[in-house]
Amino acid sequence: MHALKALLISVALAALMPTAAMSQDAPVTQPETYKFSLGASLGMTGYIGDANETSLFGRPGFGGNLSFRYLANTRWALHALLNVGTLSGSTKDMENVLPAVEAFDFSSTVYDLQCRYELNFFNYGIGENYKRLMRFTPYIAAGLGVSMASNGSGTVAALSLPVAFGLKYKLKERLNLGLEFSMTKLFTDKADDDRLSDPYQIKSSFLKNTDWYSALMVSISYEFGKRCVACHRQD
Repeated sequence: MHALKALLISVALAALMPTAAMSQDAPVTQPETYKFSLGASLGMTGYIGDANETSLFGRPGFGGNLSFRYLANTRWALHALLNVGTLSGSTKDMENVLPAVEAFDFSSTVYDLQCRYELNFFNYGIGENYKRLMRFTPYIAAGLGVSMASNGSGTVAALSLPVAFGLKYKLKERLNLGLEFSMTKLFTDKADDDRLSDPYQIKSSFLKNTDWYSALMVSISYEFGKRCVACHRQD
């Protein structure tokens, strides 16, 4: 009887051993990684210039953008954006009186095409523990752009210099949420109104006579374009 029990146990163990070996040898499934992402943002904008020298969002406007990223790796990306935002201000809100300029209100719309270099503080992603990937990371960005502002005095085009700080969170393998604050320097003093172009008569300073706009945006983006993992190369 004891010999029969021992035989049955041996047969059962022999049957289980191949299954256990197969489960140990099976490859661990890793999340896919992608080379590109498309996104959209919505939020508010603000104006800094001759009609508002201190408050970033004293008279908040509405802004939005469409974006495309090339995800070079888990730490950095090239980011192209097409922005649109409304700006407004009033010299009535200011304590000092501008020389030879009457108190007036203005509103304008800014269109902006930017290309930025974006650097994550941490390795951003899901899975691949040996890379120490994190689903959440702060990031900084800077780049160059071309802007066009349309207001009551007409339309003006100029180069722009954007800088930004933001936070990313990976909801799923291909879906990301973001929050970003940016400041964009416009190399023109006519984004608000021609009447506010160089009100202090500082003719010698190209960098001084410029307008700025700020933006606080919430974004969502979707990744696509699978990387080659099996051949162990980045493309």
